[in-house]
This record gives sequence, structure tokens and C-alpha cells, in this order.
Amino acid sequence: MHGVIQKNSIIALTTGILLAASATAHADPKGSGASRAPGGTDGADITAEVSHVQITGRGGKAKNTVKLNPKDPDWEAPACWYEPKTTPKELKEKIESAKPDKKKESGSILGGLEESNQKAVDGLRNQVVNIYENYYQTDKYDDYNIDKQGKGMFWEGVRNPNKADAPKADACSEHAIWVPKGKPPKSMPLAVSPKILAQYAYEELPIPGTELSVNPENKQTVNLDTWVWLNKGRFKPVDVTASLDLLDGTHLSATTTAKPTSLTLEPGTDDAKTYPGSGKCVVKNGQLGEEYSVGKKNQTPPCGVRYLRASGQNGSYPLKATLTWKIAWKGSDGTGGDLPAGPFSTTKNMTVKEIQSIVHD
Repeated sequence: MHGVIQKNSIIALTTGILLAASATAHADPKGSGASRAPGGTDGADITAEVSHVQITGRGGKAKNTVKLNPKDPDWEAPACWYEPKTTPKELKEKIESAKPDKKKESGSILGGLEESNQKAVDGLRNQVVNIYENYYQTDKYDDYNIDKQGKGMFWEGVRNPNKADAPKADACSEHAIWVPKGKPPKSMPLAVSPKILAQYAYEELPIPGTELSVNPENKQTVNLDTWVWLNKGRFKPVDVTASLDLLDGTHLSATTTAKPTSLTLEPGTDDAKTYPGSGKCVVKNGQLGEEYSVGKKNQTPPCGVRYLRASGQNGSYPLKATLTWKIAWKGSDGTGGDLPAGPFSTTKNMTVKEIQSIVHD
């Protein structure tokens, strides 16, 4: 059935060719096999190379980073998209090299077993050729569109490297489509575009893991305030750019930027109060929370918590802190907009003790 993925079919097919005769023809002469575009012969696959999309980040990817979970549970980056992959010349070379070798009439006579093996190899080669011809719909073009070399390319489905095995990646399982130079297919929802590049870049954002700074540190006391803040140098806007340079000179790119906007505190017990009362600390003067210093001893923390009851012997309260990042993107064609905000949470165990006092008669 057309469009149905059978993951190992073409691999087994071409492996059979290689093992049987060390043939040079294979399903993906230049690709790594990380993404697949299915052909239409008995549900077989054509293994395609990974996407040409490049990811670059300001200052490179930081260490100990995390991936955001979008607040919108229905949103996710595309599992696949279509992009220009093959020129007419490349297609012709691909298919012609896969065809069975023409047998010479003269020379040594094959033995029965060798002749049988050769027929099996030729049969496998013909199956590969049929898969290619069906996928690229070569019957619609004269000599693989060679006369239009340099005037367009065949666009093919590729898989998001982060979702290579996701079922939704099969959405790009249609035939390869010929697209004239400079005329991206507007009728194809998953044709690569700055917006799709921005959505892909969302998953590549180098978000630092949320690490709380608190004062007092590991010495929480009933009815005394705990100041909470985030390191200003670590929690600042981050961005990455996804780009694709097409062979016709077209450049597509999108920069996706994440900015920390709020830190929400959940004390882990009802016997506590937060600052502010909502528990939501917002960015002020470029900082989330405020670092404690001795001179602020009698001040109320702009971001913090006060525990009203001890956590008990050998116990603690799980202080949950959720940092929310606002995500926006801008494309090379002037388009842009917002993507779903992304939160990331961490928990810090807080042991709270009573102040012990001695009463003298």
C-alpha cells in the first residue's frame, strides 16, 4: 500500500544486493540513512539522507541544558518536512547506477549456480529501480527532467532528526515533487519555510537547567523569610538559528529566541506563604528575584517563601520552582511571531526547624 512505512524493506533489499554481488547500487548512494522517504512499491522505503538544515547558536550550545515542554500540550515541532534534495542529473545517475549490468555475450560461461545468483541480483536491482521510478514519478518527466537541470529540484520528505522514529514523521511520505527554481510549493503545508525552521529550532534552544539560589542555605527556620533568586549571568535570553541554503541560491533561516519571564514558587506545604502572594516572581531590572545581602536583613524578599511550621524530624518540604520562558521567532523573509511559552521545573528539599529557646525560672 502506497505511503505505508516498512522500515527494513529497502535495507534488506539493498543488503541482499551487496552480499550477493558486492553491487554498487544501493538505496541511498550519498545519505546517512537517518531519515526516510517511502516509495510506492509494496510499501517499500527509499532511505533518504538527513536534512540539510543547519543549527547555529550564539556562543555555541551551553553545557547542562534542558529541553522545554511547551505550555500548549497540543503544540509540537514538525516531525518532518519537504525540502529540495535531488537534481535531475543526480536522479538520473542514481537510477542508472541501480540498474542491472548488461551481460556480455562473449567471455566465460556462467555455471548454473552463478547464473541463478546473477538472476536473483538482477531481480533485486530491478526492484530498487522500480521503487525509485515510482517515488520520483519518472513517467511524468522526459529523461528525468535533464533539460531542466539548474532550473529546479525534486523536493523530498525528510525527518526531523529529533523525531526520526515518531509516527507523525510518516506525514511526509508522499512522492517526491518537482519544484521550479524560486517557486516553493505554497500548497504543500510541510514545505520547508522560515516558520518550520523556527519550530525545529525551538527544540534546539540551549536552555539552562533551573538552579535556585536561596538564603539561608539549608538552614530554614519557622517564621523567617527565605530569599530566592536566579543567577543573573546564567538566566538570560538564548537563541538559535536554523538555516537552509538551497542550490538555487535561495537562503531560508529563522532565529528562535527564549527569554526567562517568571519564576513560580510552590512551597510544598500549605503551612507557608510566598512572596509575592501569588508565588509568581517576575523579571525586574533583568533579574528574577534578588540576591540576599546583610543589609537586607529586615526587608521582605521580592521573591521568596516563609515556612510557618517545621517540616518535622528527618523530613523536608519540596520547594518547586518553575521557570517560564517566552519564545519568539523571526524569519529571513520578514515573517515572525510567538511560539508556545516553555516552562521547566526543579525541586529543592527544604528542611525547616523551630527556633529552640530555653526558659529560666
